[in-house]
Order: sequence, then structure tokens, then C-alpha cells
Amino acid sequence: MTLPQRVRVVGTGLLGTSLALALQARGVDVTLADTSPTAAALASDMGAGRVAHAQDEAPDLVVVAAPPDVVVDVVAAELTAWPDATVTDVTSVKNVVVEGVARRCGAERRRFVPGHPMAGRERSGAVAARSDLFEGRTWVICPDGADDARVADVTAVAQVCGAHVVTMSPAAHDEAVAAVSHVPQVAASLVAAQLRELPDDAVALSGQGVRDVTRIAASDPMLWTQILAGNAAAVRPLLEGVRASLDDVIHALSVITSGGDASGGTRGLADAAVVGSTSVAVTAPATPVTQDAVGIRDAVATPGPRAVLAQTIAGGQEGRARIPGKHGAPAQAYASVAVVIPDEPGALGRVFTDVGETGISVEDMRLEHDDAVAALLGDPSTLFLDERAGDIPEPPEAMQGMSTQEWSHYLVSTLGVPLAAEENGREKEARFSMLERLADYEGRWQRSVEPAFTECVF
Repeated sequence: MTLPQRVRVVGTGLLGTSLALALQARGVDVTLADTSPTAAALASDMGAGRVAHAQDEAPDLVVVAAPPDVVVDVVAAELTAWPDATVTDVTSVKNVVVEGVARRCGAERRRFVPGHPMAGRERSGAVAARSDLFEGRTWVICPDGADDARVADVTAVAQVCGAHVVTMSPAAHDEAVAAVSHVPQVAASLVAAQLRELPDDAVALSGQGVRDVTRIAASDPMLWTQILAGNAAAVRPLLEGVRASLDDVIHALSVITSGGDASGGTRGLADAAVVGSTSVAVTAPATPVTQDAVGIRDAVATPGPRAVLAQTIAGGQEGRARIPGKHGAPAQAYASVAVVIPDEPGALGRVFTDVGETGISVEDMRLEHDDAVAALLGDPSTLFLDERAGDIPEPPEAMQGMSTQEWSHYLVSTLGVPLAAEENGREKEARFSMLERLADYEGRWQRSVEPAFTECVF
């Protein structure tokens, strides 16, 4: 499979610029075009290629990275302008694009290979671009009658960027991304929107759970309006299913709050076969992750409001367990190991080295900087008070990663020590001497990791 040597990228946003960066790094001659000269110049300054000019040599491949509402027009224009080039796109909806190009371009559509790299981010624009954005990601190709040689061109580009290529029909693609991308975006946005009017002291309680659920809510509203509108036919029935399940949960909670669940949670609706808007199966899940939890077995097996709640959570576990690994590999069970990193030069680098030697992919790591993590793993007041008394214990592992600023916060706010920030810093360095006592860090890390561990939480 031969890699196209001259590639024209139309649209220098996140995907277009990231693709251009990846191809430039592999010796491909890349030219950049955008309706905004500033955007194209920015991508060029980042090393993504040359700004396109009329005298440029004809490209072998044109990649259209335009917004969904104009992509058909841009594809048609590029097919006309470059009669020998293969043309592809990176739009996250396919049916409307394929149908539009077929109407506009006739036989020329055989040079058009619809594509969609599953590699977006919540951030947009060239400044968010990364040359490794497609590494380990899935790149969907929807040939839809395109010539085999044209499909090979797009496949070669996707693979050289590190992507795993999957072939689907446009309809199958749209139905799949509606479930795994578009509905999750709506759900994340709806949950995040509930925080708008929440009091500041309530929002301040936000932990990793709400951060995980709402991360993609930071996405571009205009872009996602176009995506949802373009895939409305596939998204709507899925959202109706979510609404039906949500109605069931709301009804179950209403029964509980009204006293209809007074017998302990599983008998209040013993005769109810239907809860809310849909029929609810009350058989236990085939592989319930929470089967050993107190009361869950009965709650799932017996009709009633708590059965609805239990099955909602258990159903989420079962669905999440089906999410595949990288490159389409089968789903894997994840475990976590918490490691607090010493506050010293080179410590983070040693962690990555240890992770690599253990056989864990860096992509499966999660790095956090949160003093709440340290607070949960060890009580700083214990170390402080014992130190003051002259009895220096082995410091809790949680204390490794606390910065001077964090120590200042704990000493003043939590422990009530009346010291200025600068004095707190010296207190940390002089009195606790934590870093010198953690020389066995690497060894403890290695002993703590088992082969099954593929996610590390710091």
C-alpha cells in the first residue's frame, strides 16, 4: 500500500492540523487551506505544512476537515478542482455527506472516500492539535462505491498515523457513533448544565466522578449543534430510550420518597410489573458486579423501586464492561493502584520508566494533582504532631507528593499553624525531610504493581 506523497488539507482545525502534523513528520508534502488565512498561517507556523497557493502541484489526496454543514460543498469543490486526486473527509456524520456528494458529483463520487477518525477532543482549533492524536484510535472508512485504489490511499494515510482502520456502511457508522459519541455528548452536557445555578460551596465539593462524567461537556457548542443535526435520525431514538429509563428511575425515587417502599426497599411494589414508562425486567443480571453488596441481590431479584435503581446501576456496569480496548481488542478488566509521586526532580520520569518496564501502556494511566487524594491516603496532622513531639515516624506515602503550597494550605487551614507561606515551605523542608526518607520509592512501586493493573491513579 503506497502512501500519497502530496496531501492537501482543507480546514486547519483540530483534526486537520493534527493530521497535517502527523503526515509532515513522516515526510509527506502537506499544503494547508482554510477560509481563515490566519488559521492556515497558524497551522503552518506550528509545522503542519505550507499554506496552499494557486501554483501548487496537484495533490494526490485531499482531506476535507470542514464543519459538517459545509462539508458537502467543500468536497464537491475539491473534486472539481483536482480531477485526479482522491478526496476524503473526517466528518463525524456520514449518511448526509454521502447522499449530498452523490447528488452533486455524479460519477466523480468514485474518487470520494468518506472517513471518520474517532479521535476528537473537547478542545478545538489548531492550538489543540497533536501529531499523535490518531495513535491507537479507530479510523472508520465508508467506501460506498469508491474505487479500490482510492480506498487504499485513505487507508494508507490512516495507518501511517497510527490508527486502526475499520470499514462500515454510512448508515451503520451513524447508528454506532450516535450511541458511543453523540448521545454521551448530550448526556454530559445535560449533567454539566445542572451545575450552572448550584451554589459555589456545593460546586466546590466536585470530585473526580463529576469531572469524568462532564469532561466532554467543554466541547464546542456550534460544532456539536451541526453534528447532532446531521445525525438526528440516529440520535433521537437513543435519547428516547434514555428518557424512558430515566422516567423509570424518577418514578422509583418518587415511590421511595412517598413512603411506598417502607418495608425495607424490596416489597413496596411487589405487585408492580411495570415501573414508569417501560416494562422492567427484575431478573438478576447475568454477571452482576455488585452481587456481593449488602441488599443488592434482593433488590435486583424482587420487583420494586429499588430493583429499578439496582438494575440501572448494574446495567451501566455491564455496558461499560463491553467497551473494547485499544485497536479494537476485547474489553479488559481494569484495576487501579494509587502512587503518590515524590516532590523532587526526575520523580515523574521514574514513574513513566517504571510503568513502561512493567508493561503498562502510558495511555492507560491517569495523572491527578489533587490534595484531596493525599488527604484520603494519609493524615498530615499525624506526621506534623509527631514531628513536633520529637518522635519522627515513617511518613505516610501520601506525603510524598505534597508541594510547598499544599503544605502551606494544610498547615494553616487544616492544622491552624500560624505561619506565613514562606515559613511553611521551610517547615516542610527542614522539619519533615520527607524526600530523603523515600529512597525506596521505586522498589515499592514495582512491588505494588501486578500484571492485571492497567490503570494508574496518582
